[in-house]
Amino acid sequence: MPERIDTQNQTASQPSKSAPVSEHPPTPWHAGEIRLQKILGVDARMAQVGAKVIRDHLIEQHRLFYPQLPFVVLGTVDEKGQPWATLRANKPGFLFAPDQHTLSVTLPQDDLDPADSGMENGEAIGLLGIELATKRRNRLNGTINRINQTSFNIKIGHSFGNCPKYIVPRNLAFNDDPDLRHDQTIETGTELSENSRALIARSDTFFIASYVDRDDSAQNNRHREVDVSHRGGESGFVHLEKDGSLTIPDYAGNRFFNTLGNLLINPRAGLVFVDFINGDILQITGTAEIIMGGSKIDQFKAAERLISITPTQWIYRRNAFPLRMVAPPA
Repeated sequence: MPERIDTQNQTASQPSKSAPVSEHPPTPWHAGEIRLQKILGVDARMAQVGAKVIRDHLIEQHRLFYPQLPFVVLGTVDEKGQPWATLRANKPGFLFAPDQHTLSVTLPQDDLDPADSGMENGEAIGLLGIELATKRRNRLNGTINRINQTSFNIKIGHSFGNCPKYIVPRNLAFNDDPDLRHDQTIETGTELSENSRALIARSDTFFIASYVDRDDSAQNNRHREVDVSHRGGESGFVHLEKDGSLTIPDYAGNRFFNTLGNLLINPRAGLVFVDFINGDILQITGTAEIIMGGSKIDQFKAAERLISITPTQWIYRRNAFPLRMVAPPA
């Protein structure tokens, strides 16, 4: 039988209502992340690493990085507590840092995107800036200060860089003007459609959103933290099961366990797959189970553990992403 982790009397395979997480003393890691780090015996080292690389502000390198990007990956939570991941594009410069504690975002609201409902004033958000051609990526989370229908600021909670491992490089260019509203054909449901399964089966990249509600008693600070991260592998590395669930191999990484730590406390996840050839986007929200041991892991080359996702809702939007893959410059 697969080994499952239990924390705070909850199993990683059961949905939770996001019970607050408490820890002493103040640390960038929450209880779920620390639990996984302890299992691997790296908790002492990660306590030191976290204090050095998890910041409450943007360093200069990151402040210069974000304005270069033509798209961003966002993670939000809707009014039902469901996490959603999305890709949103705009002309470079739509992300900029007026100061080291703020990232300003210029993106028109989009009612066709299920993640958009979680981008209101005061909401928590996760953000991943990723430059696929160079394999650079940086992450942050924070709280939204909505300015108007086309822009908001993010007050930085945590900011840190990620290594380029598992990123499939590709060059992208705008196929359409990002300022224009694109005609989109929408499909939605609870059981994955043939088009949805086909996109997953050919994908070598997707992004996953998760969240926890933290209660840092030592700092008298109760707040939500949303994370969104990248996952990559060979085409078809996400396995489609007969029962409609997805099995995702989890490979060796930086041992931060931001995603898995969140899922351990609150097993809800939002996934987004994108077809970089035609601009189709598939967004899934559902429940998660972490499989830490057992013979099934052996079926996935180099996997250290598995994540199983059972979709509860999905949305397939054709022609939703205005960037397309192009040949690299000669």
